[in-house]
Amino acid sequence: MTSLKDKTLFITGASRGIGKAIALRAAQDGANIAVVAKTKEPQPKLPGTVYTAVEDIKNAGGDAIPCITDIRFEEQIQTAIDATIHKFGGIDILVNNASAISLSPTLELEMKRFDLMFSVNVRGTFLSSKLCIPYLKKAENPHILNLSPPLNLDPKWFKNNVAYTIAKYGMSMCVLGMAEEFKNDGIAVNALWPRTPIATAAVKNLLGGRSTIKHSRIPEIVADAAYLIVTKPSRECTGNFFIDEEILLENGITDLEKYSVEPKAELYQDFFL
Repeated sequence: MTSLKDKTLFITGASRGIGKAIALRAAQDGANIAVVAKTKEPQPKLPGTVYTAVEDIKNAGGDAIPCITDIRFEEQIQTAIDATIHKFGGIDILVNNASAISLSPTLELEMKRFDLMFSVNVRGTFLSSKLCIPYLKKAENPHILNLSPPLNLDPKWFKNNVAYTIAKYGMSMCVLGMAEEFKNDGIAVNALWPRTPIATAAVKNLLGGRSTIKHSRIPEIVADAAYLIVTKPSRECTGNFFIDEEILLENGITDLEKYSVEPKAELYQDFFL
């Protein structure tokens, strides 16, 4: 495949940040997008809503529907899937992008934050996959892409924020298991993670603010990497833990400076790498 024209993507957390960037990249080909996210009304610290994302996707050349969904709840995901099938007739690609983060150490982490991370990151990813797979089995080139890191059991990734690490690794373990489980069905299941911090609301609000943003890259680098993954033949590309920078370089995209928030600034390395 070299195009996502008329393909349907079901993207969680697509109202802003990386999820929206992936949607906009697919829209350039004329793809259909289910914008699956919670934000109905503008928030002071969170730019964009499900509805503004749909408008931007249509302006970029795609089609889209708003799916107000909290992926902690099975009935809400199923309603979003039903709406997607009714509108577009199928699902070709699932992007599990929605994620919750809290970097508190063990003794400081409130259990409601623990529960949120595990409900969104692990359960939400598993459940979205489970409910989409029956439709992916019918697709011509089906892909599941999780925005999660490569698995690495070095204790340094656990000691400062053990709960968050486990929750993100839960998403990665879904890749490990589902890639093998659904290999014979031709469903590709892969992970993608950025080499550097990405300039999103999460980085701005939780991970150092503007001082980190200027040492980050823009979400489009992840979107371009995701595009290269989900346009590969699904039976030939599964069970991988891709890094955005590496897959771009492997595909001949060597000008990475254009993705820097601040040209020539030293780039920080992201978590888990």
